[in-house]
Amino acid sequence: MATTASLALLVQSIIQLLQMVCNELDEATCSHLQQYAQQLSQATTRLLQEMQQSALAWGDLLFAASQQWQVWAVVGVLVLIVRLCQRLSERSPQPASSGAEDSSSSDTECGERQRERKDSGDYERPLFGSFAGRVRLSAQRLAYRSRVVEELVGDLLAVLQKRLSNSFFPVLQPAIGVGSAFEGWSPCGRDAVYRLLVPLKPPRGHSYRLELGTAAETPAKDSRVRVELACTCAREQLCFLHHPEAEELRRKPAASLQHTLCTGSYLDVQKIAQWFQDLVTSAWQDMPQARCYSMKVLPSKRSCKLQLTDASGKSLLVDIVFGVQQGDSDIFLSSQDTTEAAGEYTFSPSTTWAESYAVAEVKFFRHVARQAPHDTSHLKCLQLFAAILLGTGFSTSTFKTVAMHLLNTIPVSSWSRRELHMRLQDMLWYLRGCLDDKRLDHFFFANENMPEDIILPPAFQTAPPINLFQHLLQNPAAHAKAMREADKLQERLTALLFYGH
Repeated sequence: MATTASLALLVQSIIQLLQMVCNELDEATCSHLQQYAQQLSQATTRLLQEMQQSALAWGDLLFAASQQWQVWAVVGVLVLIVRLCQRLSERSPQPASSGAEDSSSSDTECGERQRERKDSGDYERPLFGSFAGRVRLSAQRLAYRSRVVEELVGDLLAVLQKRLSNSFFPVLQPAIGVGSAFEGWSPCGRDAVYRLLVPLKPPRGHSYRLELGTAAETPAKDSRVRVELACTCAREQLCFLHHPEAEELRRKPAASLQHTLCTGSYLDVQKIAQWFQDLVTSAWQDMPQARCYSMKVLPSKRSCKLQLTDASGKSLLVDIVFGVQQGDSDIFLSSQDTTEAAGEYTFSPSTTWAESYAVAEVKFFRHVARQAPHDTSHLKCLQLFAAILLGTGFSTSTFKTVAMHLLNTIPVSSWSRRELHMRLQDMLWYLRGCLDDKRLDHFFFANENMPEDIILPPAFQTAPPINLFQHLLQNPAAHAKAMREADKLQERLTALLFYGH
C-alpha cells in the first residue's frame, strides 16, 4: 500500500505542475495537458479503490505489478512536463537591439522563418538526440529514392506496353506507389522496399468477374478473378463470342490469356508473376536506366522483385505487385501474399487474390499532407514507433491504423514538431485503450469521416465495423501478452524521450 500511496502523491504533484505550466502555454497545448491530468487522476483513483479492496499484501503487489502501465504513463507525462519547461525557458524574452525597429517587414519575416527552423531543430535534438537526425535523413532519402523508382518503373512499363499493344494479354496500367516508403516513412531505413502496384485491365474481347472472398476475414485472402469472354461486335470486326475465325485466333497458346495466364478460368498469380519477370528480363536492355543500374530479378512467386545496383554498389529493392481494381474504387485484389508479409507463411493457392487497401492508405496520407503545415510530425511518429516495435508482437500496420484514426480525430495543426512528444503518447494511450476494450476498428469500414477523395466500394459504407483485435477476445493468453508488450513499448518510449535511444 505504501507504493500505491507514493504513486498517488506523485500523480497529485504532477497535476499541480500541469496546472502551473498551463498558465504559460497556448490554449490548445493547455487543453491537451488538462486532459492528461484528468486521465491520470481518474486512473489513480481507480487504482487506490481496487487496491483497498484487496486484503492480502501479496495480492496488492501482484495487482500493482499488473498496473505497471499506469506508472509508466505517469513517468511519460513527467517527461512531457520537463520538455515543456525547457520550451518555456527558451521563450524567455531577449533584450531588443536599438536598431530593430528600423528593419524592414520582409527582413523580420525572413528572420522569423529562420528562427522557427532553428528552434524546431534545437527542440528535437534534446528530445531524441541523434535519433531525430537519423529519422529526418531517412525521410529525405525515401522521398528521393521514391521518385527515382517511380520514374524507372514508369519507363519500364512504357516499354512493355509497346511490346504488348497488339496482344491478348492483360493491359498494364500506370504503377501506383504503395506501402510505407511511398507514404513517407519506412520501418526498414536504408533497406526500404519500394513497392508499386500495377493494375491489370482485361485485354480486348475479355472481361473480369471478381469473386470476393470471405467477408469475415479481413483482408479477405481467398478472392478470385474469373476471366470471361466479352462481346465486341460493336467495336471490333472479329468477336470471340460470335465469329469462328476469331475463336481460332483466341485458341493459339502464344496469344491466349486463358491458356497462358489462367488456371481453369481464373487468373493465376504465379503465372502472371513469371510472365512479367520474363518480360522485364527481355526488356531491360532497352531501358535508358540500364546504363546506370545492373538489374537482377529475385525469386518471387507472387510478384516481380528487382534488385537494382548502381556503380557505387548501392542497391534499391523494388517489388512490383499486380492488382485488379474493384469497380472504380481505391480497393484492389492484389497478388501480394498478405500472410507472408505478416510473417505467417501459410499456403495460398495460386488462383487466390487478397483484398488490398494499400492504394486507399497512400491516398489518405497524401490527403493529410495537402492539409498539413510544413512541420507536421505524423510521419515521424510512425517512423519512431517502427523503430521501437522490434521484438514485440505489434505490427507497423497496427500503428498505422492507430495513426489514421488519430489523424481523423486530432486536427492536423496539432501535429507540429513541437507537439511530437504529445502525439507519440496519444498513440500509445489510444493503443492501450483498444487493448483494454479488445477492439481496434478497421479504418476503411463503416467510417463516416472518410475524406471525399478516397473512393470505397458501397459495401464498405454499410458494412458493420470490423474489429482487428477480434483474436484477443477469443484468446486470453494473447491478450495478456499484448498488454505486457504495450508496457514494454511505454518503457521504450520513455527511454527515447529521456536518453534519445
